[in-house]
Amino acid sequence: MTFQRVLILEDNLIIAMEAEEILHLVGIQQVEIASNLEQAVNAVHSEHYDFAMLDVNLGESTSFGFARLLMERGISFGFVTGYPDTLDFPADLRHVPLLNKPFDEQSMRLFVETLAGGSPLAM
Repeated sequence: MTFQRVLILEDNLIIAMEAEEILHLVGIQQVEIASNLEQAVNAVHSEHYDFAMLDVNLGESTSFGFARLLMERGISFGFVTGYPDTLDFPADLRHVPLLNKPFDEQSMRLFVETLAGGSPLAM
């Protein structure tokens, strides 16, 4: 599987831009950034994405509800968080791939490969 278009849901612009830069380094062509849930929902209603990266903590809310929307639409996704594991996540989302902050190119590559079903990234 080759991923071409990715949605990042991240309320911290610096982290979102860093993720975008690293995604380009690992071979992702198009990266869109949503800084809040409303932008993210609008994005998936108007565009196609191969996968999404979701910051868990979005200030006063979480991305768990949006994650369920992505599941309904068949869009792969993973969580990006400073939490060390998913034990405090809702039970139905504990299986979702997790990329821990801070991340680097190697951890991002492994994260994307996991979302692609273990297939190495096509460069």
